[in-house]
Amino acid sequence: MTSLPASSARAQLAALAADATFLETWGLARGELDAASARPAAVLVLFGVLDDLEADHDAQSLAVAQDLDVLLLARATTLRSHAGQVAFPGGRAEDGETPVDAALREAVEETGLDATGVEVLGTLAQLPMPVSNHLVTPVLGWWARPTPVRVVDHAESAHVFRAPVADLLDPARRVTTVVRRGGHAWRGPGFEVADGDVTHLVWGFTAGILDAAFDRLGWTEPWDRGREHELEP
Repeated sequence: MTSLPASSARAQLAALAADATFLETWGLARGELDAASARPAAVLVLFGVLDDLEADHDAQSLAVAQDLDVLLLARATTLRSHAGQVAFPGGRAEDGETPVDAALREAVEETGLDATGVEVLGTLAQLPMPVSNHLVTPVLGWWARPTPVRVVDHAESAHVFRAPVADLLDPARRVTTVVRRGGHAWRGPGFEVADGDVTHLVWGFTAGILDAAFDRLGWTEPWDRGREHELEP
């Protein structure tokens, strides 16, 4: 595969973090947020060239090298909120914490990464998550000095893994997720991603951010949006 250096992806991501219009038309929230009692939270959207594991798919965008990855985790199935879902590291902000502080602290607690190796590119728009009544700030980062990651607390996470971006862009792994409840249907983007011999479905909030970022960066490849994956409500 012919590709530009990974720094090209970093430069594009840095420009995305500086784009004040990115995510201003977020439309994937299900339900209504109670703004008066909504709690602040943050997630770390961390890209980098992490290891020698290359993607199976050759991305069309020259900026997407085969060793460009994004850090994800699968939440424990025993959790009360978002059980079993694939997510970015993150969680509720503590009193006095900035979104960057919260995202990095949660990432350390959930994955064991060394936060000193993370270059924060910027914060994105605050997004509503009505299902847990949070206002979530995505923090976009570049892994300048990668360190090993793992499941730190099995009560919180089942897997921690690095997903090749090129594989996420593979049209064969893209689906439209459908959630039906009370006569309504909510559709959103989805990605099927392998973690060893396990295949995860990335959907909801996490998939929405990835989908929007890939579209804005010009990385998205044409895919069959009529390929639907029904989810339990």
